[in-house]
Amino acid sequence: MPATPAERLRALCLALPGCEERPSHGEPAWFAGGRRMFATVADHHHDDRTACWLAAPPGLQEHLVATDPERFFRPPYVGHRGWLGVYLDVAVDWPHLADLVTAGYRLVAPAALRAELDRR
Repeated sequence: MPATPAERLRALCLALPGCEERPSHGEPAWFAGGRRMFATVADHHHDDRTACWLAAPPGLQEHLVATDPERFFRPPYVGHRGWLGVYLDVAVDWPHLADLVTAGYRLVAPAALRAELDRR
């Protein structure tokens, strides 16, 4: 099992079909089909917290931030587009995070990659 929360996030992302990792704004980020980003690490970049930012379906950010602000937040720069911030420096519900990562991936992945994921 990966040792750090960022390494665990990396493993979740890279398990998705056609996922590529490359830096974005100095942090590891993951792209579906090499084109559109769906997840990134935010390691003390904007505050003193370790977190990730994920593409999220409409309404999910507002719901999770309202119901569990200790774990979720509206990230700067992309929060107005519905992206979800997830703190990684608290006890993380990894199965739930895996679902959130997959949901973000589905939002940006090309149809062929979404179909490949469905076949798995």
